[in-house]
Amino acid sequence: MSQDRNVDFVLRTVETRNVRFIRLWFTDVLGNLKSFSISSEDLEEAFEEGVGFDGSSVEGFVPQEESDMLAFPDPTTFQVLPWRPEEHGVARMFCDTYTPSREPFEGDPRNCLRRLFRIADERGYVLNVGPKLEYFYFDKDSREVPIPLDDAGYFDFTSSDASTDLRRQTTLNLEKMSIPVAYSYHSNAPSQNGIELRYAEALTCADNILTARLVIRQQAYASGMMASFMPKPLTDVSGSGMFLYQSLFDHEGTNLFWAPKTSHPAHLSELAQHYVAGILRYAPEFCLVTNPTVNSYKRLVSNGEVPVYTTWGRKNRTTLVRVPTHKPGKHQSCRIELRSPDPTANPYLALAVTLAAGLKGIEEGLPMPEELTRNPEDMTCAELSAAGVQRLPRTLGEAIDRFQESELMREALGGHIFDYLLSEKRREWQEYSSVVTDWERRTYYAGL
Repeated sequence: MSQDRNVDFVLRTVETRNVRFIRLWFTDVLGNLKSFSISSEDLEEAFEEGVGFDGSSVEGFVPQEESDMLAFPDPTTFQVLPWRPEEHGVARMFCDTYTPSREPFEGDPRNCLRRLFRIADERGYVLNVGPKLEYFYFDKDSREVPIPLDDAGYFDFTSSDASTDLRRQTTLNLEKMSIPVAYSYHSNAPSQNGIELRYAEALTCADNILTARLVIRQQAYASGMMASFMPKPLTDVSGSGMFLYQSLFDHEGTNLFWAPKTSHPAHLSELAQHYVAGILRYAPEFCLVTNPTVNSYKRLVSNGEVPVYTTWGRKNRTTLVRVPTHKPGKHQSCRIELRSPDPTANPYLALAVTLAAGLKGIEEGLPMPEELTRNPEDMTCAELSAAGVQRLPRTLGEAIDRFQESELMREALGGHIFDYLLSEKRREWQEYSSVVTDWERRTYYAGL
């Protein structure tokens, strides 16, 4: 459907469904969802001329003296919000941010992913991604000390699972917004839940992740609870990840990752092997984007559940890249699973840097290392190096250092976003490093 036809469809829908307000959505560099509303009467002008807003008030955008920005709504993202009253309908659209001279704004995360997507498109590739997000439900009043609402475990279905109805209503609302859900479930830890969305091309996938995070929080709040996407809110249980199932298709809709088992034991084509090799090679450099908080690295520890080394495998879920078992006759579903990201990441930037790493692996013809069957913790540094295995950053500070040295990350994100992330995350790390924690008081206060 052409852009003009998309716009016409939106304008007709607004009129026939009595939509009174349009919420325009975008994110700051850190991935926080931003929004402002316009009336339906102003929508046609917004499509043609954009809507001006103050960019200096958005984290990572522009200083006050360069504050004017234009938001152009993307008509393909139009959806009516299902939790708003019908008599005063409210819809949302994601926006692309432009400068007053109508140039794409280099600090816009959505534009960053769109640029990488176009690079892949020019090479004949379409990145499809299916995300799986984990999160916790807590009591709304337990903000300082999270209190789990149940003791259920992985895939449990019991009368004590307070989140069952929440997951069902969340799924219904997402599907009303044309975001299909593959499945939802109770995850490993008490009060931990997961939801897997069906795959879509990269830009739509990032839009869907942001929408899902909002719907999950919205439904929890309406039920007297709160939803937390903090990677590691509880000390003694598993943390939350944002697993990304990725594959490259051609323009005719053929999965370029699949190959017969005679070519590769995991059914990966040569192109897919180079893509995986790029992910493994550059993962330590993009960790700051996929795991952007101090707390992110409390999850990435050696506990048999999450990756800490740049390895790949088929059944081992401690690997950075897992290749799900191929189903006979299901060539289109051949994909890889990136297991390190967490749900605090800006999805536009996370998909941009992982796509850039995979494309770099294809461009450089990087060889995919052998599947590692040993535990990397039992290997010497020399053995790890010989196997091409790197240790992922242990802290936000290490991630900052690896990111700062990366030419690929600067190229993928652009100087504006790269420099802002580096500055903001270094400030965050320095602030955290100066805070005295309860653990330090318990360990050192009376004993030294």
